[in-house]
Amino acid sequence: MDTKRICLWSGPRNVSTALMYAFAQRSDTEVIDEPLYAHYLYTKYGAQAFKSTHPGTAEVLASMSTDGEQVIEQVILGACEKPVLFMKQMAHHLLNIDLSFLQHIHNVLLIRDPREMLPSLAKVIGTPTLADTGLKTQYDLLNDLRAAGQTLPILDARLLLENPSNVLSQLCERLELQFECSMLSWEIGGNPADGVWAPYWYQNVHRSTGFAPYRPKSEPFPTELEAVLAVCVAYYSALRKEAIGH
Repeated sequence: MDTKRICLWSGPRNVSTALMYAFAQRSDTEVIDEPLYAHYLYTKYGAQAFKSTHPGTAEVLASMSTDGEQVIEQVILGACEKPVLFMKQMAHHLLNIDLSFLQHIHNVLLIRDPREMLPSLAKVIGTPTLADTGLKTQYDLLNDLRAAGQTLPILDARLLLENPSNVLSQLCERLELQFECSMLSWEIGGNPADGVWAPYWYQNVHRSTGFAPYRPKSEPFPTELEAVLAVCVAYYSALRKEAIGH
């Protein structure tokens, strides 16, 4: 079977899990949750990975391969029994990896305003850096893959939440897929494809049955995150200009 392989390159806290759940409702699609997570943790922290600030690190390392090239060969480009394979990925997981495999898949970017993303991320891993957000990696992916002839759809989390039917319809059109209304809702309580890290990160989406309406943050922005925000905004603004529904 000639499978259409889609990698969603997101940053953390960007409603990427909800988008994975949406694709999991399709009749023609298999979904995989962050197959490069263990590779990222092992590559970044090495023998100290178990001491990283990422919750559930031990479970992640025990549940999947830490060899990124093996993951690419056996999972990302591996066998799939359905016509579509949707892989939720974190852009910052692309650490010390040969990116040539990106030429063989359909790549999508998912971004979120760092003014909303950074405080949410900080609650889980402490003080985030630019690298933790994946924004620079997403910006580089866009430019590098476009130079190689690929067209990358860009999704913005707020625009997706404000009009999920419209944004998903346009995304499916860009991916040459038929939009299915089933993508707009799912059963409460999680998905079998969830990674072992789900208890630490997915509480909100596990309580949901669809895309939650967009609600702006009401809390003041943390002053200790102002420096990283200033760096993130430039990358985010450049990417958002081309987001579907903008």
